[in-house]
Parts: sequence; structure tokens; C-alpha cells
Amino acid sequence: MPAIVCMANTSDVLGEVPIWSVREQALYWIDAFKPGLHRYDAKTGAVTSRTPPVKLGSFALRAGGGFLLASRSGLGTYDPSSGRFDLIHDPEADRPNNLLNDGRCDRRGRFWVGSMDRMIQQPSARLYRFDPDHSCRVMQDEIYLSNGIAFSPDDRTMYFADSHHKAIYRYDFDLDAGTIANRRVFATVEHGVPDGACVDTDGCLWSVQFHASRVVRYTPDGTIDRTIELPVTQPTACTFGGADLKTLFVTTAGLRLTDAQRAAQPHAGGLLAIDAGAQGLEEPLFGG
Repeated sequence: MPAIVCMANTSDVLGEVPIWSVREQALYWIDAFKPGLHRYDAKTGAVTSRTPPVKLGSFALRAGGGFLLASRSGLGTYDPSSGRFDLIHDPEADRPNNLLNDGRCDRRGRFWVGSMDRMIQQPSARLYRFDPDHSCRVMQDEIYLSNGIAFSPDDRTMYFADSHHKAIYRYDFDLDAGTIANRRVFATVEHGVPDGACVDTDGCLWSVQFHASRVVRYTPDGTIDRTIELPVTQPTACTFGGADLKTLFVTTAGLRLTDAQRAAQPHAGGLLAIDAGAQGLEEPLFGG
């Protein structure tokens, strides 16, 4: 088993959406509940945290600096130096029981973000494509809980999970047109639920499985290639980072753990780092 190190014990209620910044050599991630936006500087080892004025579901780094936030108020820009959040668009304004959740940029600088039904009781959620010109399009509907958005290295496949169904789907993806088609089941999860995901240079999908204490690597045909057991029950999402993009960072949660469970899982809510024997891809920036 590879060594697993807790790089930052931030005691997150719901740590999520790790993003590695190549230009800064730093990792960003959020606590969706506090709210919190954390930064781990790989050069110094320093961890800093900010408190945005809105609760987050996901975010992206912007090409021009700062962040795009997918918040409970909608999509908007955030300037960490001033603390200012400027709302651009709320795609879920007509669905007050929904929240924006997981998101990721494609390699044309568009932000794909899915929503979730707050109580996960009905398929009222949707998947959106938010473009650099701030236009927003519904790409998929009838979703319960959006997670695990990732793109293959050749930009021909998009992965997406509906955690309620315990299913990971794959779509045919057209990078130039920004379209998806032909949704089919890529893998089903028996234990736990599929949460955040990322893709490595071999085209394999790394899926973090919440409540199952593990991250699973799937080959492009959906076969389980590798399973890494984790020292926490609630891992949430993953990405590759480090100078060579060979460190797998995994965010975790301390959500609703009992005192006994917390004592048994001292790294719950922290940021884990694993030498997983694979290399990741540079995270695209939002173009707007």
C-alpha cells in the first residue's frame, strides 16, 4: 500500500474540490460548510484559509486571477485580496430547493457544474455549462446529486456521477462544440457512493468513494485497476498535484462523526497526500 500523509489537518466539516495550481505550485480546496477556502503552498508547506462571504459547492481558478465560485447564491467571481464576491448568474433561481455542487473546467475554459436536490429526494438537479462570456446552458437534467465531473486526456469523454444512483456515467464529449452525448453507465459502486474524481495521463479515472474509505482507479473500459484504502470513512474528492503532478491529494470530511469515530479517525476533515504511482493532468482555468 502506498504511504498516506495528512498534509493539512484543517478539520473540515465537508472538505471538497481540490485544485492544483501549476502557476502557483499550490493546492486549493474548500470546506463547503464553514465556508472556507484553503491554500497549501508546496514550496513552504504553509496552509492559509479564507472565509468567503458565500457557502461553496465548487470553484475554479480564473485565467485572469481570482476565483469563479459556484455558491449557494449562484455563480460569481471572488477576489481573495478584497474578500469581494460579485454574483454573475444564478442558474437555480427557479429551483430554491437545489444547490450548486461539483464543478470543473474543460480545456476551452468553460466551467461545467452540476446541482443537487438539497434533500436528495427528487431528480430536480441539472448539469450546466458556464462559458467565459458568462452564458449558461443546461446540458443534462433529471439528476439527484451531481459529482465527479472529469475529462479524458484526449477530450473525447466526460465522466459524471449521480451519487444517489451510485453510478458513474460517461458521455461522448466534443471539446470544440462544448457538447455531450450518448450517456451510458461507466461503473456502479456497491459500497459507499461515488464522489469527486479526476483523470490521470493514462486515461484512468480515479473515483473517491464516500462512506467506503477508499479511492478507486478505473481503466477506460470501466475495469477496477487499483483500490487504495484510506484512514477515513468520508473521503470526498481528489486531484493530482505537486511539481511533477504525481501526488494524489484527497479531501475528506468530518461530517456527523461521533466522538468515538473522530478519535478513531484523527485525519477526518484533513487533506491527504498519496504517492499513487500515476501522473495527473494540469487543471484548466476558467476563461472568464
